[in-house]
Amino acid sequence: MIGRRDGALMRNNSSNQSLLKSRIAIAIAIAIGMFLGCIFAFFFPHGIFSSNSPHFDHNHLTRSISQVVSTSCESSDSLNMLKAEFVAASEKNAELKKQVNVLIEKLRLAEQGKDHAEKQVLVLGEPHKAGPFGTVQGLRTNPTVVPDDSVNTRLANILEKIAVGKELIVALANSNVKDMLEVWFKSIQKVGIPNYLVVALDDEIAKFCESNDVPVYKRDPDKGIDSVGKTGGNHAVSGLKFHILREFLQLGYSVLLSDVDIVYLQNPFHYLYRDSDVESMSDGHNNMTAYGYNDVFDEPAMGWARYAHTMRIWVYNSGFFYIRPTIPSIELLDRVANRLSRGNAWDQAVFNEELFFPSHPGYDGLYASRRTMDFYLFMNSKVLFKTVRKNANLRKIKPVIVHINYHPDKLPRMQVVVEFYVNGKQDALSSFPDGSE
Repeated sequence: MIGRRDGALMRNNSSNQSLLKSRIAIAIAIAIGMFLGCIFAFFFPHGIFSSNSPHFDHNHLTRSISQVVSTSCESSDSLNMLKAEFVAASEKNAELKKQVNVLIEKLRLAEQGKDHAEKQVLVLGEPHKAGPFGTVQGLRTNPTVVPDDSVNTRLANILEKIAVGKELIVALANSNVKDMLEVWFKSIQKVGIPNYLVVALDDEIAKFCESNDVPVYKRDPDKGIDSVGKTGGNHAVSGLKFHILREFLQLGYSVLLSDVDIVYLQNPFHYLYRDSDVESMSDGHNNMTAYGYNDVFDEPAMGWARYAHTMRIWVYNSGFFYIRPTIPSIELLDRVANRLSRGNAWDQAVFNEELFFPSHPGYDGLYASRRTMDFYLFMNSKVLFKTVRKNANLRKIKPVIVHINYHPDKLPRMQVVVEFYVNGKQDALSSFPDGSE
């Protein structure tokens, strides 16, 4: 009896447990149904299959579920999108800064030009009496020529896009100076100078510039110029610039003529006065040689008159000068180009003779105004390697440009200039001798 009662009791308990599990399962199913019902009611208030409903969309449910499932994916996509937007904003900001700098430069040029124009009106206007002692000042800034685009319409279109404030850096180059040219334009790009142009003297240089996003101009064929331009050495190519630059000036542009053995460390346009026909760097190495000095010549046989005073100044460098589009400037180019075409002369010597020799019997001098650039800012390689690198205070000066004009090993010296002034390698200059070996 006891065994039967125990068996019945166990069967009763098992039945109760099964019933309890069934009720729990039913409750869970009801809860799930209610939850799904709420979801469908929310997304499909007018029914799932109601085609007349304005909210009806067969893909709506799929998209909604996908949105829930892909939340983590969307977070990653959103992050990538934000990164892309940040990069785009940074690039836009850099472009805006560039535009602001260009506008500031144009404003500064306009203010400087206004001052020069006022002086021109004052001197060239109606005749007037001289002012009090110490107040009279002659005209240094000649008026510019009227631009003539018919001289070279193709070049005029190029310059209109590149020049800032009607001025730009111009360099002539052939394939013989390709390696130096690369250091040259990379230094310009590093500084952020937008207004520069390479006049390519052969096809290789033209293609090289184009492949490096360097503004380039290939002249129309000219037998006389092309023969020298394609095969000529440093001095031969240098002599061509006086002929080629004429068109730039006729088009109304001021040119900062640059050889390619130059490293740019600052924007040179921020350091120009623009008050003379020609502003040039000097081959001088101190205040006396760069800016002029009284050199006393001693001739004992003359007795009382043994000392004769002479004026001396070291020559301007014809590889780096700023020239304005004025009549005296164009006359200078014509004079130098004409003399170079007649004989085997050094362009720098002729350039200086035409600038400095006064009128005398049988010769009419050039009446061009001129200014010497600061020799520490527009530095030649003699100043750098003989003086600056050995002086702790002078080493702190950051030049605008360094011209490797005194040394034949140009490329390696250009490279160490970059190492010293750009990359901060303090011993970069130490391995080179003062002069050439």
